[in-house]
Amino acid sequence: MNLTLKVWRQKNRNAQGSIVDYQVRDISPEMSFLEMLDVLNEDLLRKGDDPVAFDHDCREGICGSCNLFINGRAHGPESGTTTCQLHMRKFSDGDTITIEPWRAAAFPVNRDLSVDRSAFDRIIQAGGYVSVNTGGVPDANEIPIPKNIADRAFDAATCIACGACVAACKNASAMLFVSAKVSQLALLPQGQVERKTRVENMVAQMDKEGFGACTNIGSCAAECPVGISLENIAILNREFLSAKVTSNNLA
Repeated sequence: MNLTLKVWRQKNRNAQGSIVDYQVRDISPEMSFLEMLDVLNEDLLRKGDDPVAFDHDCREGICGSCNLFINGRAHGPESGTTTCQLHMRKFSDGDTITIEPWRAAAFPVNRDLSVDRSAFDRIIQAGGYVSVNTGGVPDANEIPIPKNIADRAFDAATCIACGACVAACKNASAMLFVSAKVSQLALLPQGQVERKTRVENMVAQMDKEGFGACTNIGSCAAECPVGISLENIAILNREFLSAKVTSNNLA
């Protein structure tokens, strides 16, 4: 296939970016989208131009690094798929493809298509974990958990923190991401001790990072590549309200 690519180019966070047109030829329909970008970069390097910067790692739909906005959709036109799992057979010969980074104040552009998603890391550091003292701690396998609870916790834990929910939301809200992390631990017995402080701290950090408010449009869940449910946002709201009712933190 021969394609026209409209790619966002931006030298650094402070530079003004713009869309630049490129032509790629003889693209195999069996290539992944990132392999197609590799071909583009090889062509640019042969010409002595700077390659297009984009984030990637595992290329197996696990790490959540491949955060690209493709033709106006997070991760591209195929539902339930990360960019690295998107294949060029989803496009046709002669197509024009617009490729942009995530658009959110909390995700500043590092360069070109690469964005800084460390805001997610700081939210996790604020409370998305279970603290335990070493010593006589029972193994997790020895704690009985009903299957329906374990399944719900596992479904929430499948979040790969790619940021598609933020990119798809008109408010750039991180509620789906934060709610998945809160739900995962709130549902399990290991997460009960820090249950209240966890949700307070994570929501406070989310607001501090500059993510927008949730207005329950549902675009986050629609574009999530691993199918995180909106039910988790309802769980987060209940957890937060319950925590605030008995909290000494009035902030």
